[in-house]
Amino acid sequence: MAAELEQSAEHFRGQARLPGFAAPRRYDLLLTPDLAACTFAGSVSVDVDVATPTRFLVLNAADLDVSPGDVHFAPKGSGQVLLPVEVTSALEDEILIIRFNEVLPVGEGTLVIAFQGTLNDKMKGFYRSVYELNGEKKNMAVTQFEPADARRCFPCWDEPSFKAVFKITLDVPSETVALSNMPVVEEKVNGPTKTVYFQESPIMSTYLVAVIVGMFDYVEAFTADGTSVRVYTQVGKSAQGKFALEVAVKTLILFKEYFAVPYPLPKMDMIAIPDFASGAMENYGLVTYRETALLFDERHSAAANKQRVAVVVAHELAHQWFGNLVTMEWWTHLWLNEGFATWVSYLAADRFFPEWNVWIQFLEESTTGFRLDALAGSHPIEVDVNHVDEIDEIFDAISYRKGAAVIRMLQSYLGAEIFQKSLAAYIKRFAYSNAKTEDLWAALEEGSGEPVKTLMHSWTKQQGYPVVSVKLKDGKLELEQTQFLSSGSEGVGQWVVPITLCCCSYSVQQKFLFRGKQEDFNLSGLVECQKKDDFWIKLNVDQTGFYRVSYDEELASRLRHAVETNILSAADRYGVLDDTYALCMAGKQKLVTLLHLIAAYKNETEYTVLAHAINTSLSIYEMMAVAAPEELVNMKKFLIDFLEPFAQRVGWDAKGGEGHLNALLRGTLLTALAELGHQATIEEAVRRFNVFLEDRETPLLPPDVRKAAYVALMQTVNKSNKSGYESLLKIYRETDLSQEKVRVLGSLASSPDPDVVCEALNFLLSSEVRNQDCIFVLRGVTAAAHEVAWTWLKENWDYIAETFTGHLLTYFITVTVSPLATDEKGDEAEEFFKSRTKASIARTVKQSIERVRIKAKWVKSTKGEADLGNVLKELAHKH
Repeated sequence: MAAELEQSAEHFRGQARLPGFAAPRRYDLLLTPDLAACTFAGSVSVDVDVATPTRFLVLNAADLDVSPGDVHFAPKGSGQVLLPVEVTSALEDEILIIRFNEVLPVGEGTLVIAFQGTLNDKMKGFYRSVYELNGEKKNMAVTQFEPADARRCFPCWDEPSFKAVFKITLDVPSETVALSNMPVVEEKVNGPTKTVYFQESPIMSTYLVAVIVGMFDYVEAFTADGTSVRVYTQVGKSAQGKFALEVAVKTLILFKEYFAVPYPLPKMDMIAIPDFASGAMENYGLVTYRETALLFDERHSAAANKQRVAVVVAHELAHQWFGNLVTMEWWTHLWLNEGFATWVSYLAADRFFPEWNVWIQFLEESTTGFRLDALAGSHPIEVDVNHVDEIDEIFDAISYRKGAAVIRMLQSYLGAEIFQKSLAAYIKRFAYSNAKTEDLWAALEEGSGEPVKTLMHSWTKQQGYPVVSVKLKDGKLELEQTQFLSSGSEGVGQWVVPITLCCCSYSVQQKFLFRGKQEDFNLSGLVECQKKDDFWIKLNVDQTGFYRVSYDEELASRLRHAVETNILSAADRYGVLDDTYALCMAGKQKLVTLLHLIAAYKNETEYTVLAHAINTSLSIYEMMAVAAPEELVNMKKFLIDFLEPFAQRVGWDAKGGEGHLNALLRGTLLTALAELGHQATIEEAVRRFNVFLEDRETPLLPPDVRKAAYVALMQTVNKSNKSGYESLLKIYRETDLSQEKVRVLGSLASSPDPDVVCEALNFLLSSEVRNQDCIFVLRGVTAAAHEVAWTWLKENWDYIAETFTGHLLTYFITVTVSPLATDEKGDEAEEFFKSRTKASIARTVKQSIERVRIKAKWVKSTKGEADLGNVLKELAHKH
């Protein structure tokens, strides 16, 4: 007898995956949401393929009421209806175990289940989002199913590999707009309610199913092949959807060419949701977004908002092919979805907005990946997932940013054309099914003839990345690789590193694979090049590889000179600084070396490079507040002298015909000067802000500098003079533009007064701030108040842990714990979380405490730098 016949319900508990003895082929789903009572009822009829004789059907369900009388199974063609003898909900495992007396025959049958649930306020599953219409608060019903929350809306096989067809029907109030993945085929109005029937979907995974019911306006356009594209917004905001609509139409056309497969559905709807946990979600044919990631207001959105919308729209639309048409087999391969969509969103943005230099900005994504992956508590790109609770935490900088960076490295190594053709072949081969990482490598290997699998295994199967140390000796280049860790420890990893190298010029580039631990390379032209006065060598040309480089002293000083004289490309200038900063934090280089290097960027012309120099400087300043408070005056003078000439050049007001990057730079520079307490910046900000407070349309405070002005204003606020704080709250309460609200929230905690910071933190937990937006207040906490924020987190932890879930909860930990910089605080955090850690936050807690230890170590090594004071005095004087 088959094992499935012998088992008891207990056997199915505690398993990572559902059993494979039955699989869904088609769902017929009816949902009836009650928007006033915040509940829903539904029924699902699933065509199931039974592969081996069994008395059980096991599928996912969570937070749903299912009574045994509402379940039955009908084997196809038998005329029988089988009723279960037992229906068990295993809460821990989020499964429904249905046991029959009879053996279910192999072949097709239909499982029917009726159920009820709550429209929750957790922004996952089938949930409610609150909006205002004509001054009245209303609920909309929204779904968010990725990674594993379709089971909170209807019982289903809620794993990516169980693909099926979906036929969805909704019973809703007749005045509302009802949307799903597919177009409406029929609507039947019956007085106050209507039944909306949607076209059957192609085969797809449960996490991509979507349903939305509420009041919306929309703007619409069509692609050349007649696909309808709409952007839905709250009533009265549809004009703010126009920019995203333009980007979407162009993107669908571009990706149809790039993937050599047409967009598979008849329509593409994109919709802004007021309460939304992540940035956006790629539901097939109905993509949901936070308002800030979809809407653009010509008068009140900043250049940074415009870029965010373009990149996020391209990211979500890339998923329609990479993720939705071809889907990862299991969450271990999540990076295939997210790393790829991140990379290709830059490809699209670069095609449509070449003046944005997005491939230079992409380096900020790589840096985020580098920083997380330099922790011992990081994880490989392909990560084992043994329980559904572990999935949320891998939607992180490894899956997205490192994933995107290694794809860029591989594309650069194989060449753009071969890469694109091989991808198109992969998409064709796995369309409407599931794939693993190995399948992509096989397609790329086939298309290129290169050993892709061997090369890439070292990057996706093990965590971390190498630092390649370079020495020049007797005309030879000596290379050595070790795993880079921010703690300064040495890891054991080893990689196949695609080395690229330029010497004195970009006209000749050398490429080779570095496989060993140590190798010497004789490079043609190296000896001649070495004789030149302006000799330099740069590895990892244009930063296309996911590794760091450490140069010997001579080579490093020549690179510093090449930065100063602007000989290096912008990407390489960024890379030299980023690598030096990382090595300094890990105790591999002295802080004074890094400070001398930052000074070499005084004539920098590229926004992303200068922004990186500013952010690096501010984090050094923050660390020195703990390590060497007596040196802060000189450090501040050095930084203000470094930034002032740039700020004078860009000013507060946009110049006619200036570019997008200048607008980004203006905001970054003025915000940094405000944070450093630069008096002239603060006074000018307050002057302009006061005019803006009286007239929100004044040209004196355009959107690109508002955040800087708000941060500057908060520098004047303390507990005995809170007028600036109150004025910002007034703006927050009066605007209905999410981007404006986020700018205000990001500034409220930047006061130097700890009491005001506490008040701002308490405000974030009030009913005035949507749960999705709390994180912006926390991010705005300045160096002086990190310990205040930590104390506040501990005091409010029980409420926070109960109210927030998923990455909204893990953000609280990352943003509050990571900036602490002493071992004493590390011990405190360890002690605090010892009894409060559950599977869904364990990885975040471990990583955050590790960051505290790393900072504490950096503080100690800085205290030991005897010449720091003199160097700072010299630099401050020189500037």
